[in-house]
Amino acid sequence: MQDLILHKASTRGNANHGWLDSHHTFSFGSYHNPERMHFGALRVLNDDIVKGGMGFSKHPHDNMEIISIPLRGALKHNDTTGRNEIIKTGDVQIMSAGTGISHSEVNASKTEDVNFLQLWIIPKKRNIAPRYEQKTFDVSGCENKFQTVVSPNENSDSLWINQDAWLSFGNIKKDFTAYYNINNKTNGIYVFMIEGDVMINSQMLGRRDGIGVKDLAKLEIKADSDAELLVIEVPVQI
Repeated sequence: MQDLILHKASTRGNANHGWLDSHHTFSFGSYHNPERMHFGALRVLNDDIVKGGMGFSKHPHDNMEIISIPLRGALKHNDTTGRNEIIKTGDVQIMSAGTGISHSEVNASKTEDVNFLQLWIIPKKRNIAPRYEQKTFDVSGCENKFQTVVSPNENSDSLWINQDAWLSFGNIKKDFTAYYNINNKTNGIYVFMIEGDVMINSQMLGRRDGIGVKDLAKLEIKADSDAELLVIEVPVQI
């Protein structure tokens, strides 16, 4: 039997600090829900809006795979590996915190909001050397199909992650049915809706809803409107 977890957007945790409006799918910061600690190796899925000129000052991490995905606007990134980068809409960034890394993320605009997703994935190997990578992806690569942007496969078109995990974008047009085939049959799939409405396993999902499914080889996704979504495939046993 499939193990299904539904997270409606309205049930997420929320922390609004004025300069930052953050919605948490899983327990984070002051939001603690013992029934929402993680989905397998997926530990954090935050939907952050940061005001112009504001951001997160330099802070440390270790032994976590950290992925940032701007949905609107751009982020200015600085870290202790010496990287100073701008991460813009269409880019995906990944850091392996490993033995330890400190970084800051600040809105690159002084006037416009930036909206980005930040994911934390529990690593496969601990205490690796800290690393940083980012890449720009062509949105045409995910029209009515899934474009893998993060994977454990080195020398591929995707960003490498220190875990048996895959992240894929789908841009599914209204009335089209797309199928996601699992890469590792022991993994689970978590779908996060960025925009639009889709039907997944008889469940209707709208903007910012999420659904986790285990014990499934293929996922059928029917779009009721033009829809953008992120498919996160991760080990369920950690």
